[in-house]
Amino acid sequence: MAAFTPRLAEFAFEPGFVAAVDQHAAMLRELLYAQGPELAPRPLDREELSDYALGFLDALTEIGWREPVGYDYAVTRLTAICWLVREQGRIV
Repeated sequence: MAAFTPRLAEFAFEPGFVAAVDQHAAMLRELLYAQGPELAPRPLDREELSDYALGFLDALTEIGWREPVGYDYAVTRLTAICWLVREQGRIV
């Protein structure tokens, strides 16, 4: 959270980044929160989101990923996680 929440400030200057983060947030909502035949969203589960973030960070560590100056898939995904947490008013 501490490393990627500041990226939310870039939204004011990077509309493409906003769109990309929004897409990632939508994918994460579907992946983590959809349930049942109607795929109705359920309340944010802090533990699931934390587990996903930790697993994603572990995978990035395994491949030797380093945060770029701009943004890539990983930065966008991590920023989307922060956005979802902030949207729910919770800190992971």
